[in-house]
Amino acid sequence: MLKFDDDPKLKDLLTHEQRQRLTQGLSALCGHSLEISDDPQPQASPIEFNLETIAWLTGGNSPEMRGHASELISFLMFFVAKYRLAANMHNDVTEASYAELQRQNEALQVSEAKYRQLSDQLQERVAQQVAIIDKTQQKLYEAARLRSVGHLAAGIAHEINNPIGFISSNLRVAGEYVSELGAALPDTHQNRELLSDFKDLLAESLNGTTRIADIVADLKTFSSVDQDNHTRCNINDLMRSAIHMVQTAHGGQLDIQARFTDIRDVSGYPSKLSQTFFNLLDNAAQAIKETDSESCKGTILVKTRHDHSGVQIIVQDNGGGIPEADRDQIFDAFFTTRPVGSGTGLGLTVARDTAYAHGGDLKVDSKEGVGSRFTLTIPSATES
Repeated sequence: MLKFDDDPKLKDLLTHEQRQRLTQGLSALCGHSLEISDDPQPQASPIEFNLETIAWLTGGNSPEMRGHASELISFLMFFVAKYRLAANMHNDVTEASYAELQRQNEALQVSEAKYRQLSDQLQERVAQQVAIIDKTQQKLYEAARLRSVGHLAAGIAHEINNPIGFISSNLRVAGEYVSELGAALPDTHQNRELLSDFKDLLAESLNGTTRIADIVADLKTFSSVDQDNHTRCNINDLMRSAIHMVQTAHGGQLDIQARFTDIRDVSGYPSKLSQTFFNLLDNAAQAIKETDSESCKGTILVKTRHDHSGVQIIVQDNGGGIPEADRDQIFDAFFTTRPVGSGTGLGLTVARDTAYAHGGDLKVDSKEGVGSRFTLTIPSATES
C-alpha cells in the first residue's frame, strides 16, 4: 500500500474498474464522451494531484467542460488519497501492535520455559536430596545396627570365653586324672570299658569347647568388634569366617568348596565386607536348597583371586538360577523371590552398595536351570 509521501500514478489511486465507472459517470453528467489517458493528447486537459499531472482528460464539447471535469477528478483523487493515507496509518498501527504482542508473547514463552526448566531442576535437586537423606539415614541405621551387633558380640565373646577357658582347662586336667585312675584301678574288663568311655566323653566335651571357641572367634571376626574403622582387611580370613557362620546358620549341611589364593589385602570396613560375604553365601545356600535332590547335589564354590582392577571374590552355585524376568530387579531394595517372611530383599542390595562403597563392583551371571555366579571386585589396598 502507498505511503503519504509517495508520488502515485492514477492506476495507484484507482483500479481499472473504478476508472471505467468514473469516465462513464462524467460522460453521462456532461452529455459528451470523455476519456482518461495516461499519455498527453492534443487538446487534452491535465488531471493533477499534489501539483503533479497524473493523467489527461480528452473528449467533451469544449475546453471549459474538460477543465471542470479534470478539476472534479483531481478533487475526487484528493479524498481517495486521504482514505488511502488513513488506511495506511491504521495498517501501520495494527502491524506495530501485532508485532509488539508477538514480541511480548515470545518473551512470555521464553520466560515460561525458563521457569519451567528451573522448576524441573529444583524438583530434581529436591529428589536427589531426599534420596541422599534416605540413603544416609539407611547407612546410619545400618551402622547403628552393626555397632549393636558388634557390642553384643563383644559381650558374648567375653562372657563365653572365660567359662570356656575354665571348662577346657578342667577337661584337660580331668583327662590326666583319668589316666592316673586307670593305673590305680584293678585291670578288669569293666574298668577298661568305663575308662575308655570316660576318655571318649572327655574328648568329645573338649572338642565341643574348641568348636564353641571357634564360633566365638568367627562371630568376633564377622562383626569386627575390634575393627570398627576403615582398615586393611584380609579377604580370605573374612570369607572363612563368613563360611563358618553360614554353615552354622544352615545346620552344617552345605557343600561349600573354597579355593583361596594368596591375595593382597583390601582397604575397607571388615564388618560390611563380612556382611556382604554372608549375604552372597546365604543367597547361594537358599538357591541350592530349593533345587537340592539325591540326583543333583547342591554345591557352592567360593574363589578368591587377583584381577587387573584389584581382588575378585566369586561365589557360584549350581542352583536353579535367576529367571530372566527378575535379573534386572535382584539388586532393588526389598525385592525377593522367597516366600513371605523368608527374606527381607535387602541382602543383595547391601552387597552391591558395599561394593560401591569400597570403589568396587558386583556383577551377576545367571542361567535359569544351571546356576548363578556373583563376582565381587574390590581394589587392592595401596601400599603406604
